[in-house]
Formats: sequence, C-alpha cells, structure tokens
Amino acid sequence: MEIPSDLAGPPPADTPVPGFLDAALESFGLGRAQLSPVWRNGAGGLTFSVASAGEASPIDYYVKWNPAAAGESLAADAERLCWIAGRHPAPAAIELVTNAHEEVLLTRALPGESAVSRRWKHEPEVALRALGVGLRQLHSVALDQWPADWNVTHPRGVEDADASDPDGAPSIDRLVLCQGDPCAPNTLLAADGSFLAHVDLARLGVADRWSDLAVMSMSLAWNFTDYDESVFWEAYGIEPDPRRIDYHRRRHNA
Repeated sequence: MEIPSDLAGPPPADTPVPGFLDAALESFGLGRAQLSPVWRNGAGGLTFSVASAGEASPIDYYVKWNPAAAGESLAADAERLCWIAGRHPAPAAIELVTNAHEEVLLTRALPGESAVSRRWKHEPEVALRALGVGLRQLHSVALDQWPADWNVTHPRGVEDADASDPDGAPSIDRLVLCQGDPCAPNTLLAADGSFLAHVDLARLGVADRWSDLAVMSMSLAWNFTDYDESVFWEAYGIEPDPRRIDYHRRRHNA
C-alpha cells in the first residue's frame, strides 16, 4: 500500500537489489538486465524497472520484490492480473517466484508513466482527470465471472444495503470491482495524459465504489500541490458524498 510515510516513494538510485530477486532474474533469463529502483512501498517492498538490453535501452519489464512478512501478496497480484487481462488495462504478469520468506513478480512494462511521475505532478489537472476516468472504467467491469473467494466486500452484505447500521456506516451505494489500493501512484498515464492502466492489484475485489473513491481522493494531497479536486470528481462523473467519504477514509485509516 503506497502510504504517506518515510518508507514510501522512490528509493535511492543505489538501493541494493535483494539477492532473491537477483536469483529470480537469472532464472528468467534476465541476469544481465539493467535494473533501476523506482518505488519502495510502505511495507518495505521494492519495484525495479528492467531494461533487458542494457542501461540505454527501453524498459521491457518491471520486477517487484516483497518480504513475506510485508502483509502484501504478489501471488494475489499475479492472480488478479491474469484474471483482469482483456477486461481492463493492466500489466501482464510474466513470472512469479516465491519461497517462505520472499516473493518476486515480473510484469511486462506498459508505454506510460505513473500519475505521480515528475511530469504529471506538474500537470495535476491532467493527472486527476486520468485518475477519475480510470476508476470509472474499472468500476464498470462486469462481475459475473469474478471468483467469489476473492471478494473483499463491504462489511455488510448486499442484503443489508438499505439497512441502518449502529456504527454509523452508510448504506451501500454500488458494489463494483474496486482497485483496493487506489492511491494515485497505482494509475499509469499514456504520453498524451489519458488513462493507461492500473497496477498493484493484489487487493482487487468487490466492494462499495466509495471505498475506492474515498481513498483515491484522499491520496491526492499526498502526491499533488495546487490541484483542483473537482477535476477528479467530474472525470469520474459523480458528486462527492461527504458522509460516505468520511466513513471509508476512517475504515481505511483504521
């Protein structure tokens, strides 16, 4: 989960490559590839870009490494990337290697940049529009073939959608396919600033759409300055609901 902490964000250029990741790349036939660190998540996991033909070559892959104790599952990420292929834009999962202590996932690179790259941080209106469009597209994915045992649903079932709740939870608005970790860094933009894809899908699941909307809109302040939040809401196509936003942000922060 990309969170506002001293651990999350681009790591130093001299970040060591974990030995298990190095060995995994050897087994993938990428032992001589050029690696560059691009992200450290709040759980201590690392992501590197992989240029298989050398330092000046285009990026061919991204490789993620997580310690098993991180609480993040690259196996779940790989499963969901395979399921969503052809349904919604996301990287292709190429290889997954795990042991009792570590995980490594290799994905194919897409021709775009994170919404929080230097370019898009300087063009927040473009980035926020793509964030809204991307979530709207994801939330429109059909759920008829979604594996039931992957569900990450609202704490109350669909049958209780209109019931009052003693803890102050609002009724369910709409159950959709949610990103689950919808922070701005997990959206890619194409060169023209349009939405390209979502990444980091280990928490992808069925939930009230406000669980994504509340967290995504909260993450804007972590990543952008001098932005107009209304651009995000207009791009998604909904008016902000203060009660639902407050509830889902409190659940997230808890």
